[in-house]
Amino acid sequence: MTFQAELYWGGAGLIGLWLAAFGLALAATRNGTVEAGPATQEFGPEPESPAVVALLANRWRSVDRAAAATLLDLAARGLIEVRQPDADPARSTVHVTGKDAEDLTPYERRVLARVVERAGETGAPIGAIAFRAEERAKSWNSALRQEIVAEARLRGLSRARFAPLLVGALFVTLFGPGALFTVAAVSGGHGIRGALVVGALPAIALMWLLARVLGERATPRGLERAGHWAGVQAWLHAHEEFAQLPPAAVTVWDRYLGYGSALGVTSRAGRLLGFDAGDKRQVWSSYGGTWRPVKIRYPRLRPGFGATTSRLFQLACAAGVVTVGLWLFAVLRQPEWAVISGPDAAHSLRRPGLLLSAGWVGTALLGLAVAGRFSRWTLFVAFLAMMPGNFAGSHDWLDHAMDGPLLGETAVIVGFGALTVYYLTLAVLARRAPHTVTGEVLRMEPRRRGTAPRFLALDTGEGDRTIAWALPPGVPDVVPGSVVRLAVSPATRAVRSAAVVTN
Repeated sequence: MTFQAELYWGGAGLIGLWLAAFGLALAATRNGTVEAGPATQEFGPEPESPAVVALLANRWRSVDRAAAATLLDLAARGLIEVRQPDADPARSTVHVTGKDAEDLTPYERRVLARVVERAGETGAPIGAIAFRAEERAKSWNSALRQEIVAEARLRGLSRARFAPLLVGALFVTLFGPGALFTVAAVSGGHGIRGALVVGALPAIALMWLLARVLGERATPRGLERAGHWAGVQAWLHAHEEFAQLPPAAVTVWDRYLGYGSALGVTSRAGRLLGFDAGDKRQVWSSYGGTWRPVKIRYPRLRPGFGATTSRLFQLACAAGVVTVGLWLFAVLRQPEWAVISGPDAAHSLRRPGLLLSAGWVGTALLGLAVAGRFSRWTLFVAFLAMMPGNFAGSHDWLDHAMDGPLLGETAVIVGFGALTVYYLTLAVLARRAPHTVTGEVLRMEPRRRGTAPRFLALDTGEGDRTIAWALPPGVPDVVPGSVVRLAVSPATRAVRSAAVVTN
């Protein structure tokens, strides 16, 4: 066995040893079994908050439902008021009472601050609590989880799954296999860059495994309290109507509604009180003086959306090339182009079906090249598109084609001709002076392609529906919730400039 092979096998052995140690650590630190106590309505002498109960109910893995449960608990304690004006719970509103909030925990202050931010002095719909930006929702909920875990540890209910010494040992040793692989690659004559890549791959994979399990696990005290709250959960489950109670029912059920939400019993109230990124297609807005839901439409399939004038002319040229090229191919092709008889007709490159496929695919490739969409995968897709022509060798194809454009070709010619006129019209309209619109930014949504314009949903206060604008990559982002003045081109819905009026 060569020296390089020994290094590679040694690295593989270290990976096996690391995975074995990792598996033993997982088995040794798994949560114990929660033994549910008898059904009870008693919280206990010093009950945990609903947020901490949510951590226990989720097996120490997450704090789902903790924010909604905390809001309901604050309402039961009189710091927040939830009002339901009619029979629809989704139309409920939240209001800040102004009661003294000195004894709150950090995560309770965080939830209350979010309600104050959205409700102000006049109140807000419960749907307005949701965040308008996914990044802010993630950071807010991450901070909330850290604060809840800190209190659970302070109460002796939770602890880190892996001790710091164990984490450090696993982290340091996961680089061992990669080091051996790197030395083996260098000694084998590979470049240093390739060797580093080979060495980094196992370290990245093992680091990902380690990061996946870092979190919390139960303490004996935590298992005991989780069993007690399982008994409270059983008592709440016995009340069939409890699951469908709206948030405003907190005035009747007091703190039970918050604990029911933390334990996953009060499903309806938990769904209505969302502290996530919210609905992308409907956002609550108070711009204009009154709260109302604004429906957002994202024109994802609109041709020319957000395109510049030069880009529109380029797309018009590409569509025109396809139109003219396909028309010329349809009217100029002759029977002499194809081989339909003879001993080699079945294998000739001039078979009727293959000939037609070549004309169609060639025209499409030319259009893609003019449009600037020619990528490394284009030729592979073109090769696959040519395959059906191999199974269409009958002269019936050519007989119909000699009468003029086929029905499908006619439809494509008309469609791309109309698209050419459409792009030229947009290009002319885009050269006109921009319009100015002012409103509140509802959402900022990225596109699948990083170079594509981003969606900017704006509420101008003129209605309950809006169509997103296209914010080009060169224009700085604007914060959802801020009031901006946009210079826009209505034809392409492109934003030419954006100025912040108020944050």
